[in-house]
Amino acid sequence: MIRRKTLIIRTPEGIAFPLVIASSVTRFLALAVDLVCIYIVTGAVSSVLAVTRLISGDIAAAAFMLSSALVALAYPIYMEWRWRGQTIGKKLLRLQVMDDQGLRLQLSQIVIRNLLRGVDVLPGFYGVGGAAAFLNGRGQRLGDLAANTIVVRHPEAAEPDFEKILPGKYNSFREFPHLAARLRQNVTPREAGLALEALLRRDQVEDQARPALFADIRTHFEPLVRFPAEALEGLSDEQYVRNVVDVLFR
Repeated sequence: MIRRKTLIIRTPEGIAFPLVIASSVTRFLALAVDLVCIYIVTGAVSSVLAVTRLISGDIAAAAFMLSSALVALAYPIYMEWRWRGQTIGKKLLRLQVMDDQGLRLQLSQIVIRNLLRGVDVLPGFYGVGGAAAFLNGRGQRLGDLAANTIVVRHPEAAEPDFEKILPGKYNSFREFPHLAARLRQNVTPREAGLALEALLRRDQVEDQARPALFADIRTHFEPLVRFPAEALEGLSDEQYVRNVVDVLFR
């Protein structure tokens, strides 16, 4: 059985998120996919620049070298910024670049880690980067260390046990099916996932922070759909969130 290294990130609300650090094998496979993508884009750009051969062979060669370098640098920066830490290869392998403190990934971090890739590949086959990743124990190459980033892998999520987090309790929201339908329509998948995650991890939240966490989530959802007073009577913030999740997922 392969033992996976994990990184524990604790949010200000007291929730501890264990993240699986990406292995060198999965990172290499993702890189291989990205290199194919870079090759395809470079080929397309080269076809456009082929007209420069009519002017000069030297100009055409210089244009090809410059465009290849720009594509190799711009591709990971653009994709990781556009897809929040993922390229095509990383997305296929379920990898993601993250801030090593769990904060929002900044464009400057993405630029730094990719600019230093030229050093990490030295003297060949990511010798410097591989040595740095092995020595620091968290799989961070020099670019990651300089940018305070880390590459994690998101295992395929199992279907949550709704009977455990929603144990057949009465849901007053279901007495108003038109409002429940509007709630499903107004809530984004990301918002629904965050509410579900809060319930799944509620036992990991510190006792002092737990009421504030569910109060914040309730404050976010209440303006989306206004349920009548009789549906809200006696509901704690956590019960409110449980009702929302029940409507969204069941």
